[in-house]
Amino acid sequence: MDYVSALLPPAVMAVFFIGVIRVIVKTQGGANKAKEDAAVDAALARVEGTRQATANKDA
Repeated sequence: MDYVSALLPPAVMAVFFIGVIRVIVKTQGGANKAKEDAAVDAALARVEGTRQATANKDA
């Protein structure tokens, strides 16, 4: 029975990993794509704004 306890954690992790990959693939594109793109654009704009404000203070 030691082999069962040795193989169970990797098997559970493999199932979990496959599930995560399936969720990632399913959520790419479609209706969520515009929302995700907008969130990334907003985050980049926020970082760029912070970077410019810091550069202006240093100058």
